[in-house]
Amino acid sequence: MNIHEYQAKALLRSYGAPVSDGRVVLRAEEAKTAAGELDGPVWVVKAQIHAGGRGKGSFKEEGAGDAGGVRITKSVSEAAE
Repeated sequence: MNIHEYQAKALLRSYGAPVSDGRVVLRAEEAKTAAGELDGPVWVVKAQIHAGGRGKGSFKEEGAGDAGGVRITKSVSEAAE
């Protein structure tokens, strides 16, 4: 199957499997709202793409840097950044 992680979680959840909660965010400014809806104290922000392997995703916003597509944040505002 060629599905994103959030789609796989929805599928697993529909069969009663325990999965962590999350939100789909398409723009950086939506991340603050999404993170505010989830319990902290740590949030993981992930870029998800179909690229045929792990570690291929990255953030496209200016100033995102080259740190890859997974970021650990410790505040709602940091998740938006």
